Amino acid sequence: MLFRSRSPSPMSSPSRSTIPPSSPHRTFCESLMDENIDTAQSLIEKWDSDNSSAPSLFHGDDRQEAKQYLNAVKVLQSTMHVVISKSSGSEKLVRAQILMEKAMKRLQKEFYQILSSNRQYLDPESVSTHSSRTSTISSFSDFEDELEDGLRATNESISEMERVSAAAMGDLKAIADCMISAGYGKECVKIYKSLRKSIVDEGLYHLGVEKTTLSQIQKMDWEVLEYKIKNWLNAVKVAVKTLFYGERILCDSVFSTSDSIRESCYSDITVEGATWLFGFPEFVAKCKKSPEKMFRTLDLYEAISDLWAEIESIFSFESTSSVRTLAVNALVKLGEAIRIMFADFEAAIQKDSSKTPVPGGGVHPLTRYVMNYLAFLGDYSEILSDIFADYPLSIQSPLPEAYFGSLESSDVSSSPISVRFSWLVLVLLCKLDGKAELFKDVALSYLFLANNLQYVVAKVRDSNLRFLLCEEWVAKHEEKVKNYAANYERVGWSKVYSSLPEDPTADISPEETKQCFLRLNLSFEEAYRKQTTWVVPDAKLRDEIKISVARRLVPAYSAFYEKHREGLSRKRGSESLVRYMPENLANYLSDLFFGDGGVGQVSSASSSPSPSSHYRGRQSR
Repeated sequence: MLFRSRSPSPMSSPSRSTIPPSSPHRTFCESLMDENIDTAQSLIEKWDSDNSSAPSLFHGDDRQEAKQYLNAVKVLQSTMHVVISKSSGSEKLVRAQILMEKAMKRLQKEFYQILSSNRQYLDPESVSTHSSRTSTISSFSDFEDELEDGLRATNESISEMERVSAAAMGDLKAIADCMISAGYGKECVKIYKSLRKSIVDEGLYHLGVEKTTLSQIQKMDWEVLEYKIKNWLNAVKVAVKTLFYGERILCDSVFSTSDSIRESCYSDITVEGATWLFGFPEFVAKCKKSPEKMFRTLDLYEAISDLWAEIESIFSFESTSSVRTLAVNALVKLGEAIRIMFADFEAAIQKDSSKTPVPGGGVHPLTRYVMNYLAFLGDYSEILSDIFADYPLSIQSPLPEAYFGSLESSDVSSSPISVRFSWLVLVLLCKLDGKAELFKDVALSYLFLANNLQYVVAKVRDSNLRFLLCEEWVAKHEEKVKNYAANYERVGWSKVYSSLPEDPTADISPEETKQCFLRLNLSFEEAYRKQTTWVVPDAKLRDEIKISVARRLVPAYSAFYEKHREGLSRKRGSESLVRYMPENLANYLSDLFFGDGGVGQVSSASSSPSPSSHYRGRQSR
């Protein structure tokens, strides 16, 4: 209590005139104590805080006098302990205590000035950048050597801001060490907490982090909430990696001699802002779920997961455990929300009840929606693997048991998330099987299945889904596309193929020849008329189907035509009987699968009329 006296007696005012003259009875220890107090008094009074014209002790690059001042305070403190232990007189003790009060007042002022005047150099970004280049200064006595040797050695790579930041951190640490050692840590900590909390709060404000409640979040339109989520995703990285990290470095450096003080400071400065920051994603997770919110929810989960190591390290104190708990709870709630939305997405596929056939047998809107959704989800495969790690797929579906064998016998990776993706694709394909039955034309049903499965395979192949479903899955379903296309060709062109004899070069009667040409004309015109309104969106599949039909039809017709054209040329009316030149059949085929019912580019450039125009001309005659 003697050390913290704030109101010394006026009669005890320190003055050299009150010191008794030396006497032969004084011991060497007493003389040394008097000398130490005299030395401290000369420096302390020189830098008395009441002298408003006195410059800063820590001004410029020269720290010699600052070092002497702090050493004098340490010696004064040691002397006071000796005075008490020796009971050498209350006058010395009171005199030393008054000097200590003046010294602490001065250091308190210096501490405030360094914090406030170097604010731009002590911002978390500068501190965190500096920490990556130089080690934290261990003590003020080593400061001059480190500043002179270490910073000079890296003079070419270190910036002026980093140099000033390092110097200011060293000054603050030196003052804090001295004040804490002298029993004045409370005054030092009060200044530090006040100034640094304002900087952290201001930094969070500029990042757009604000205090929100669950009711406020739940009342927001999704567009507004999505904007806030985007802002939060940008803010959390800066807040953790720069703001909170830099503040932790500064706090650890300034108060490195006291674990309890640096914990108290950091907790009081950051916990409130960190609570606002990490409370937001948990509120989002508690909002109404829907599949379109899946991706932003995954972004929130991924951001916290990626930053977890830093969060755990920066907020490692017991007093900041609430921040760690908030972050963990946010991950748990976000994970639950994502699993619910995943289940809702599957249910939405199974509940789709649209009964309108897709025009031309093209790609169904459900196929586009589901596969685009899954392709985007594939980008989050690692996060989803973490979320579903302890949640194996439990199938509760109205699908026939025959479909389950397709999943069990698939070559999909056995990871839980891969099985889930495979299952969702299977659910889609089953729905498409049902929608194929809506077409009255069997050939068009097969073409519809080929188109949609081709779209599914293409989406898998061109996204991260190929790593989840594997190459064997892709190869197996590419083969299914070919089977669907072959079935389409078999059903859709069987009449055309069968209109020609099995052996096109065989000798047949003129009447049989005539009937063959008539059957081919009718069947080809019927197939052409229907299939010009059908569509194959995938260019590669479209060409493969056309080439396959052409290879089967054109050579056979050409051989038949060459065999019988001389005999037909001698008969009247043969011009109307032979409507197609062999070389033009491929041009007619090129019109197919564009879905416009018109003429394609190749045949429109041809001099021969289209089958439809032949048909209309025959009817008019």
